[in-house]
Amino acid sequence: MKKNLSILIYSLGSGGAERVVSLLLEFLKEYFNVTLVLMNNTIHYEVPKNIQVFYLEESSIYESGILKLLKIPFLAYRYRKLCTQYNIDTSLSFMNRPNYINVIAKLLGNKCHTIISERAMPSLQYGYNNFQSKINKILIKSLYPEADKIIANSYGNAEDLERNFSIQKSLLHVIQNPIDLTMIQQNALEPINFNFNPYTYITIGRLDEGKNHAMLIHAFAKLANKSTQLLIIGDGLLKEPLQKQIDSLNLQNRVFLLGKKTNPYKYLQRSDCFVFGSNHEGFPNVVLEALATNLPVISTNCPSGPQEILAPTNKNEYGILTPVNNSNEMYQAMQLLLTDNNKANYYKNQARIRAKDFDKTEILQHYLKVINE
Repeated sequence: MKKNLSILIYSLGSGGAERVVSLLLEFLKEYFNVTLVLMNNTIHYEVPKNIQVFYLEESSIYESGILKLLKIPFLAYRYRKLCTQYNIDTSLSFMNRPNYINVIAKLLGNKCHTIISERAMPSLQYGYNNFQSKINKILIKSLYPEADKIIANSYGNAEDLERNFSIQKSLLHVIQNPIDLTMIQQNALEPINFNFNPYTYITIGRLDEGKNHAMLIHAFAKLANKSTQLLIIGDGLLKEPLQKQIDSLNLQNRVFLLGKKTNPYKYLQRSDCFVFGSNHEGFPNVVLEALATNLPVISTNCPSGPQEILAPTNKNEYGILTPVNNSNEMYQAMQLLLTDNNKANYYKNQARIRAKDFDKTEILQHYLKVINE
């Protein structure tokens, strides 16, 4: 008889954690009666038909941080009741607020096995001297040790939790992000109406300070070859400031803010080089997806994921790493792959090899093992 598993996440939007959950839903339904619990009604990925979906609330993405904080205990109480009602044996949550809710529900008497998943490096994600960062650091340090298991999606994240938040090593399990290679390669072939004749750099990510698209735009502006373009896929609060930066540099015809795309793979497939300027990451799925479309990759060496993906032995085997927030080093790497065909082809071949290491087939088995232990 199958046991009952609940997966709690804020929404099933288009982010990296949501992609992992979408793969887990399809995989774990063969082993458990799976219930998906959301806090927002955004669903970007298909939910298998035999999986129940419940909403703890249907919140707005524009809610204030204070309101989100105040609601956590009430949502935890509601979640405990739901788990009791549906005889949930294991509760698995993704991202910070769902993790807080999951752990507080346990403290309120939830009897199920409580597993939380950390997707970013908290000391950097909340490394700003503001109220939100301070509160989140306190919540992580006080609540995370109460979980039965903690899954980190990179070794750097696990080390951060242990070193800076006093999490016992015995609680921590590292499972790097999976990708669906077959799906990516199929979707990459979908027709597209866009001009890729110029040499095309591409990046994907939320338009926020952490992703540091401004640095990428500055680096791109230094290229002497004007038969180049930069595509930025993603949406966020910095769309207007980034467009002003593009206008001020007179790059309107070479740098394009394309917004969110339901199928970014067809853009990756037809581009020439993937660039990533993030200041901090957990384990960036978009880098894996770029590798899966055989793109040479340039990424900032931000803690913690890019080095684990591109330079696991510190030798830039699978891509080029540049210092964080250094537009000149990024420009030099972009110039190198633009002008050196041998180097570009080398990293294309390496991308094909490295992407296979993150295929979902093996990695999802690690989730099953941790859940069943």
